[in-house]
Amino acid sequence: MNLALLRPEALSLWIEVPVALLLVASGLFALAAGVGLLRFRTFFQRMHPPALAFSFGAWCVTLASILYFSAQDERLALHAWLIIVFLAITVPVTTILLARTELFRKRTGGRAGEVPALSGRAEGAWHGACWCPAA
Repeated sequence: MNLALLRPEALSLWIEVPVALLLVASGLFALAAGVGLLRFRTFFQRMHPPALAFSFGAWCVTLASILYFSAQDERLALHAWLIIVFLAITVPVTTILLARTELFRKRTGGRAGEVPALSGRAEGAWHGACWCPAA
């Protein structure tokens, strides 16, 4: 077995330092998300820090991967962009769906006093997929 294939040669310090800093920053974002999750009291307050910190942490890891593998292969490695594009689309959508679900549960679960009523709408009703104002 050729050990040279298992252990690539060391990269330049100009590549290793930014990669290490980006990975440490990602860990700090994860720590901040955990602190925010423990510190805040309500569901809506608790969902905000992890969503933001997860996105920032994922960006740091993606940029570190692009730097490292581009330097190692001596060509631009953009396959990591697929991961961050997928996460950039799914994390906000998931956060919005969780928030809407909790609002629905509070409004229909007899705890309507905790959630402000919808405002800014004209009087009327939904009929199928369209809003019909009251006459």
